[in-house]
Amino acid sequence: MSNPLSYIHPGAKIGANCTIEPFVYIDDNVVIGDNCHIMAHASILSGTRMGNNNRVFHGAVVGGIPQDLKFVGEDTTLEIGDNNTIRENVTLNRGTASKGKTVIGNNNLFMENCHIGHDSVVGSNCIIGNSTKIAGEVNIDDFAILSACVLVHQFCHLGGHIMVQGGSKVSMDIPPYVIAARDPLHYCGENIVGLRRRGFSNDAIKNIHNAYRLLYEGKVTTGIAKIKETMTMTPEVQQIVDFVENKSERGIIGK
Repeated sequence: MSNPLSYIHPGAKIGANCTIEPFVYIDDNVVIGDNCHIMAHASILSGTRMGNNNRVFHGAVVGGIPQDLKFVGEDTTLEIGDNNTIRENVTLNRGTASKGKTVIGNNNLFMENCHIGHDSVVGSNCIIGNSTKIAGEVNIDDFAILSACVLVHQFCHLGGHIMVQGGSKVSMDIPPYVIAARDPLHYCGENIVGLRRRGFSNDAIKNIHNAYRLLYEGKVTTGIAKIKETMTMTPEVQQIVDFVENKSERGIIGK
């Protein structure tokens, strides 16, 4: 159902059972899945590919061109999964020639006034807090929670199941399962509450704790060697090792 006061380009493809409120602008080259709700004054711009059951709130701009001076109008996309909530005045930019697309997974909450930059990848079940700003080419893994007014530098990688303190400035990678806080940003223990809510066993949480105790005892390279020598490589421990060894390009936050 679309309101006559909204504008939908004839080239846009809108799924079944969608609600489009007044003064919505939907551009050409847009695909919106089934059961989506686009609220008043939202803009869905060229290159957006949206799945099912998404809610886009008032004033959001989805699929805007990148804030990158190297962008010269190339054909890129913003790919959004299912069941996402995109609150008021959120901006989600499409990709550049660097990667060609910005990717958003499923079941995420983007709170008011947050920004996701070009070519970034946000996993599933994440919460991005009010006025948090994610620069270009950032990776955020599943179940990450970023509190309000967090600033994330380009090319950073944020691991899964983390919690980042409000107002933080992120310029290094954050490994999985941890709480990151203070200024400058540091490891401040494991995200125990979040892990328990998601069904991690006490043994799994203990293994995560022991891995980080070894990792941060001295140099990171020495800590990784100790983990490999002394610990059983459970899936959680292996993920920590893989993140530090293979996925972290900017280096991880300190203790």
